[in-house]
Amino acid sequence: MTQQYDSSIPIKVSIPGQRENKVIPQRKITYGVKLKGLLDEYDECLIVTVTNVGSKQIAEMRKDFRGRARFLFGKNTMIRKVIRDYVKETGNAKLMSLMDAVQGNCGFVFTKESCAALRKEIMERKKQCAAKAGVIAPVDVFVPPGPTGMEPTQTSFFQAMNIPTRINRGQIDIEEQVHLIKEGEKVGLSEASLLIKLGIKPFYYGIKVEKIFVKGEVIDASVLDITTEQIAASFYQGLRRVAALCFTLNYPTIVNVPHSLLSAYKEALSLGLECGTYTWEGLETVKKILADPSAFAAASGGGGGGNNAANNTVAAVKEDTPEAESSVAPTGLGFGSDSSSDESS
Repeated sequence: MTQQYDSSIPIKVSIPGQRENKVIPQRKITYGVKLKGLLDEYDECLIVTVTNVGSKQIAEMRKDFRGRARFLFGKNTMIRKVIRDYVKETGNAKLMSLMDAVQGNCGFVFTKESCAALRKEIMERKKQCAAKAGVIAPVDVFVPPGPTGMEPTQTSFFQAMNIPTRINRGQIDIEEQVHLIKEGEKVGLSEASLLIKLGIKPFYYGIKVEKIFVKGEVIDASVLDITTEQIAASFYQGLRRVAALCFTLNYPTIVNVPHSLLSAYKEALSLGLECGTYTWEGLETVKKILADPSAFAAASGGGGGGNNAANNTVAAVKEDTPEAESSVAPTGLGFGSDSSSDESS
C-alpha cells in the first residue's frame, strides 16, 4: 500500500550550515550601498593597511582629508561580497582585480586627486606610540645610557634583562647603550614595561599605502616613487647603448648619426694632413696646433670649451691604430659631443 502525500502541505528543506529565515542586518545593507556608490563615483583609490593604527588616528585623518578623499574600512568578507554583487549587477569585470588586494587590515581611500600626492600626505601622518607586548617591532630599539630616574630598589628588574647599571645620586644609571629589541622580533612583556618606565615611545604607526587601483588595474604603490628624472635617465641610458651598438656595427640610425659625422670629420682631417695640398679653415687650425701646441695652450689660458674640443680632435687625428678607431663609440646624443670615452670598447 503506497502512502499518499497532501500537496497542500509545504515541504521545508534545511541546508546544513544555513540559518532559517536569515535576516541581513541594516548596517550591512547600508555598508554595501555605500561601497557600491563609491565604486560608481570614483575610478581610482588607494588600498591601505591600518595595522596598529587606532580608531582616533583614523578619525582625525577622515576630518583632515574631508572633501578630498573618502575613507572606507570594513570586514574583508563583506567587502568581497559587495564587490562580487556589484560586478554581477554592472558587468564590470575589472573590479574583480580588487579581490586579491583585500587582505589583512586593509581599507580603501577613494579620491579624484593625484594618487602620488595624496599617498605622500597619508604616509607622513604618523603617530608616536609606546611599545606593546606581543607586537612585531618595525625598527630596532636602543636604550641610551644615562640616568633612568628609577629608585635603587628596582635594580633587580635590570639585572633580569642583563642591562648593566650603577647607582648614582640615589637613582639607577644605565652604563652603556643597550640593543633592547631587534627589528622583526616580537616585543616581550619585560621590554615593554621597561620602555614605559623610561618614558620611551620608540614606534611610529600610520596608514600605509600598499597598492593603487587605477581604472581597473591594481598596481604596487612603489611605482609612485619613480620620478620623471629617473625615467628620462633610464631612457637616455638605453639610447646610449643602442647608439654604441649601431656605431660598432656600422649600421646608421638616427641615434648614432652625430657620432658617425664626427668620426667621418676626424678621418677627413687625418686625410687632409697626409695630402698636404688641399686645405680648409678647420684643417689650418689643426696644423697650427700641431706646429706649436704650447703657444696655443698659453693663448687659451688653460683651455676653454671650444679649444678643448680642438685638442680632442687633434688627439683623435693622431691616433691611427685600429683600437683607436673603434674607441669613438658614442657616449651622448648631442651633435659634436666628445666621443673619446665610450661604452663600446
